[in-house]
Amino acid sequence: MRWPWQRKKEPKIETPQAQPETVEDDDIAALVRATVPDEEAEAEVVAATEPDAAPEPEPEPGSASEPEPESDPEPEPESRSWLSRLTGGLAKSSARLTSGITGAFNKRTLDDDALEELEEALILADLGAAPAAKIVADFAKTRFNKEVTDDEIRQALAQQITAILRPVEVPLEIDTSNAPHVILVVGVNGSGKTTTIGKLSQHFTDGGHRVLLAAGDTFRAAAIEQLKIWADRTGSEIVSKEQGTDAAALAFEAITRAKEVGADIVLMDTAGRLHNKADLMDELSKVVRVIKKVQPDAPHDTLLILDATTGQNALSQVEIFRKTADITGLIVTKLDGTAKGGVMVALADKFGLPVHAIGVGETAADLQPFDAEEFAQALTGMGETET
Repeated sequence: MRWPWQRKKEPKIETPQAQPETVEDDDIAALVRATVPDEEAEAEVVAATEPDAAPEPEPEPGSASEPEPESDPEPEPESRSWLSRLTGGLAKSSARLTSGITGAFNKRTLDDDALEELEEALILADLGAAPAAKIVADFAKTRFNKEVTDDEIRQALAQQITAILRPVEVPLEIDTSNAPHVILVVGVNGSGKTTTIGKLSQHFTDGGHRVLLAAGDTFRAAAIEQLKIWADRTGSEIVSKEQGTDAAALAFEAITRAKEVGADIVLMDTAGRLHNKADLMDELSKVVRVIKKVQPDAPHDTLLILDATTGQNALSQVEIFRKTADITGLIVTKLDGTAKGGVMVALADKFGLPVHAIGVGETAADLQPFDAEEFAQALTGMGETET
C-alpha cells in the first residue's frame, strides 16, 4: 500500500498569500505564558526525558557521536517484503496468540470447553475481553460442534480480526489547499514521537512536499538534536530553540515561519507527557490554543503515537489524551518482535480511531500505512516468513 501523498502531485498554482495575522506583543505574551508544572511533576519529567550530561553540539553526519538510533541505517534488502518484516515484528505476539491454539484444536470438536480455551488465548494475547467475546460468539454461531483443525481456526481468526480492524484502516490524507497542513504529534515518554516525525518527513519530502519541522519537545535536548539530523537528512526546514523554551511560543513561531517560506506541511513535536499528570496535559492544551491563534483551522491532524510494547496501557493513554487534545488518528510503533500487537484489536474495538501507520523498525521504510488484512495475517501467523 502506498502513502496517499506518494501519488504524483499536480502543479501548484501560485496565488497571493495572505499575510500572517498580526498579533500584538501583549497578546502573544498572554497566550504563550509558560505554565510551570509543580516541582514534583517537573522533576519526574526531567528525570524521564533528559540525559544527565549537558547537550552536545550537533554532530557531523556519520560521526561516532551521532545519537543512536538516528545514524543512517542500512537499507533493507529488496527481497524482504513489507509483509515479511511485519510478520517478523509480530512473531512474539503471534506466538502468544497461536500457542494456545496449535495442537489444542487439531481435529477437535469446537465445544464449550474449546471455545473457553480460545477466548482465554485471545485475552492473553492482548486482544481485550470485548473483542475476544465477539470472536468466540461468531465461532459458536458458525462452527459450534464441528470438527476443526489448527489452520482452520487461524484462518477464521484472521478473517475476524480483519473485520474488526478494517474500519480503522484510514490513510493519512494531506490537504495543502490552505497550507501549511499542521500535524501535531503527541504521546508519552519513549513512545517514539520524534523518530516517527523524522520518518514521516522522509515520506512527505519523497512525495514532493515542502516540510517544516517544529522541535517542540523543549524538555529534551536529545529530541531537538534528533530533529535537526532528520531535517538535514530530508532537506526540511526546522524551527528550534534552546532547551527549556516555552513550547507554545515555539509553536507560534513555527507556523508563522511555515507561512513565510511556503511550507506545505508542519510536523510539530511535543514533550513526552505523563498522561496522568494534569498540569502537563494542560500545557498541551495551551500549545493547541496558540496554534489556533496563528492558524484557526489547525492543527489539521493530531496524531497520538503509541508504543506497542505497552500492551493494554495503550488504552488508558488514548483515553486521557482524547480529553486534552482532539486526537484524530493513531500511529503504533515498535512492532519489532517485543510488541503486544494484539492490543491493536482492542484499540480498534474500543475507540474506532483511525490507525494511519505502523512501525516495525528504525528506517523510514519501516513506517508504512496500516493494512488491516496484512496485520491480521501476520498476527495469526498466516503471513510471509522472513528470509
